[in-house]
Amino acid sequence: MHIDPYVALAGLIVGFTVGLTGMGGGALMTPILVLLFKVNVSTAVASDLVAALVMKPVGAGVHIRKGTVNWNLVRWLCIGSVPMAFAGVFVVKALGKGSAAESDLKIILGVTLIVAALSIVVKSYLQSRAARRETASVARGEMATVPRPFELKKVPTLLIGALGGLVVGMTSVGSGSLIIVLLLLSYPMLSSRRLVGTDLVQAIPLVGAAALGHILFGDFQLGLTGSILIGSIPGVFIGARVSSRAPDAVIRPALVFVLLASGLKLLNVSTSALGWTMLIVALVAIPLIGAYDAAGRPEERWIELGQSKRRWIGWQTAGAPFGVGFLAAIAYFTTTRPKLAAAAEPVVEPAVTVPGG
Repeated sequence: MHIDPYVALAGLIVGFTVGLTGMGGGALMTPILVLLFKVNVSTAVASDLVAALVMKPVGAGVHIRKGTVNWNLVRWLCIGSVPMAFAGVFVVKALGKGSAAESDLKIILGVTLIVAALSIVVKSYLQSRAARRETASVARGEMATVPRPFELKKVPTLLIGALGGLVVGMTSVGSGSLIIVLLLLSYPMLSSRRLVGTDLVQAIPLVGAAALGHILFGDFQLGLTGSILIGSIPGVFIGARVSSRAPDAVIRPALVFVLLASGLKLLNVSTSALGWTMLIVALVAIPLIGAYDAAGRPEERWIELGQSKRRWIGWQTAGAPFGVGFLAAIAYFTTTRPKLAAAAEPVVEPAVTVPGG
């Protein structure tokens, strides 16, 4: 078995990012293998899935012990995801070999990465909106909102599992990004920890089915998988240890940026066009996100900090087309926003960051 030290180093970086943010490694490791190491897509997907199968039970075990798993959801998700994950391998196999098939797989992976990037934005928005509603209620002296009773939606849940399983089987991406966003939309009454725990547990048989399919019928390479694991396992551990000090408001936009750039590159966007596109995204989108975030913060928090809410919103919004807004957004996310968030958040049990899918 040949161990590639450079792939192991990439695994270390991806594992660290997974441990730091809880984001699944498939969305990062697979494009790294394809774009930087020139591994063909099917081999990259197969090796990454087998590596993920070794890591998934670690995070799932934490949530099982804490009781933050909805087993009814797990059951119905798996009914849809397991057979479709296996089917995803056959779809890849049906595309055949050669440059044409490789091109098709790159397009599929590129689109999936772009969707994954958008799903991170949607997830952050939904969680932020829910947190703001709760904070506003507490600030008004109201009782915390009592969530609606859980009601299992069998058919939508089965379809979520089937869609996620097919995408994971074909690309190794989606178990920790696409599925959890769909669960957030379908089950707003569940807490974030319970959603994450449920997603991690259901991902074990999902990834297992996809990995088994690739081992039997795909292009799995033991050396490549071993290289990924050698780096990613200690990377996850180190990232999880420092996760409590990580500036999440900076890391997640950076991950969206990387995923979007990787997806566009896999779609054969030229280097110059990609550069201009990502420059526009950075200069415009990040300040607008910062302005939206600032607008949602209660006025009294700004007064407590001696900061001008209107000025921060204005700098980011008006300066977005000229680059000034980007610099203002970086300053906001790294200095002012953490103080606003710390002043607004009640003391709660710290969340455990575990590897996603």
